[in-house]
Amino acid sequence: MNETQDMAELIVHLRQRLGLTQEQLAAHLGFTCITVNRWENRKVKPSPIALKLIRTTVEQTEGAEDLLAKYFYR
Repeated sequence: MNETQDMAELIVHLRQRLGLTQEQLAAHLGFTCITVNRWENRKVKPSPIALKLIRTTVEQTEGAEDLLAKYFYR
């Protein structure tokens, strides 16, 4: 699996855990829904700034330690 696939999976899993739509996650992170959709569909990978915001969101999500371990602590 490559980095773009990994990030797409992470974003989908995070969004589902939070019970958010793509639009809601986009608003939470400060991006557009189209951007989140492109991340999830592996058309583009998140920028370094976006990755930092995604990681912060994962860290603040209760019960998401497994996501941190799988996608950030390799």
